[in-house]
Amino acid sequence: MKCARCLLQLCRLRLGGRSAPLVRSLPSSHSWLLQHTQSQVLRQFHVSPSCPKTRPVPAEFNEANKQKDKSLATYDDLFEQGAKEAKTKATFNKVVEIFTKASVRRRGHVEFIYAALKKMPEFGVEKDITVYNKLLDVFPKEIFVPRNFIQRMFNHYPRQQECGVQLLEQMENYGIMPNIETKVLLVQIFGKKSHPIRKYERMMYWFPKFKNLNPFPVPQQLPEDPVDLARLSLTRIASDLDAKVTVYQLPCTDISESGQEITLPHVVGIQSPSQMELLAKHNPSRPVFVEGPFPLWLRKTCVSYYILRADPAPADEKKEDPYDPDRCLIYPLQLDLDLECDLGDDESFDVEDLDEGPVYAMCMTSQGDQATLNLWISGLQKSNDILGQVPTLFRLDAGPQELQWVDTDSGHQQQPDSETHKEASQPEVEIEEELTRSRGMKQ
Repeated sequence: MKCARCLLQLCRLRLGGRSAPLVRSLPSSHSWLLQHTQSQVLRQFHVSPSCPKTRPVPAEFNEANKQKDKSLATYDDLFEQGAKEAKTKATFNKVVEIFTKASVRRRGHVEFIYAALKKMPEFGVEKDITVYNKLLDVFPKEIFVPRNFIQRMFNHYPRQQECGVQLLEQMENYGIMPNIETKVLLVQIFGKKSHPIRKYERMMYWFPKFKNLNPFPVPQQLPEDPVDLARLSLTRIASDLDAKVTVYQLPCTDISESGQEITLPHVVGIQSPSQMELLAKHNPSRPVFVEGPFPLWLRKTCVSYYILRADPAPADEKKEDPYDPDRCLIYPLQLDLDLECDLGDDESFDVEDLDEGPVYAMCMTSQGDQATLNLWISGLQKSNDILGQVPTLFRLDAGPQELQWVDTDSGHQQQPDSETHKEASQPEVEIEEELTRSRGMKQ
């Protein structure tokens, strides 16, 4: 009976008024059933009154939206929105607290931590151990801890463990040593035998060994004053502790006769008593040279310095002072030992002695032109009278102020002057002439 009702209902829905021919074509038994069921009230199809709120979306679009939501762009926008006023430690901690309180399950915490690690240098908290511990606190507790040796063997929750190791590696790159709170958080999150805990143990083993290894450490915060920065740099270069730092000119602004505002650079120099003695013994007929700039890196800051030096003395002018045996009783400066040598011993050593010449003084300035360095030489002349008799030559390389720059408005590169181009092309011509001469000698 049910089959007949369904069949009749489908015929009426699809064919409408054309159901009679269909009924006639049926066998006698089926026609009797249809006639018998016509007298009964047909059961209608029930349709739910509630309709779907949104249209069905294909599976490929749903997967694309999920991948888009899991990207780091959403969390980058979260940090940008939280730091509209200023990017400080307080705003960074505020964003972390908002994410922590938003959901109890803290879904997407791995992507959030990766985005936070990338944004830490912008907020200036890349060297703060409390911020790293606050990011570790974002992980849910006691969920990623392996329950048995099989889970521990198969790297339980590998994605979360890799995120924890990445956080510790960023601490290692910035030289931040973990503390007890870091260990407690790692044990609560990943357990006692996990990859982040192993990384923590390695850091705690090696960091104390290398922390005080450098006898001349560079301070974490470099001085902002250029004079203080130059004084610090020169004292690090000088090997003599008795070297004296002299400030020949402080940075200031002056107004010229034409009314233009001129900025005067700073000039800071250093010279030791032994360098003054060497300069006093210098032959006045041989010139001295001012060379530079030479780079010096102090963490992420690069400064330049200049030196006053001379060429090596000829062999006939070299005079070796005899050693004084009473100068040092503990460590003698000269040993005369008659050791018996075997026939197979070779007493000759292939050692190449390279004499680069003495260095008499060093200086630092923000503007390395000849006029500024003349001020340094005139200041040295007050304590070294021989500089008034010795010719001084300048061997200055092209500094940062003489580099070519690209004009963003016009989109083309500015060319140097013709004179500088000629000066730069002269060494190439000399090299070509030397090559032709050498080829002629070979022929």
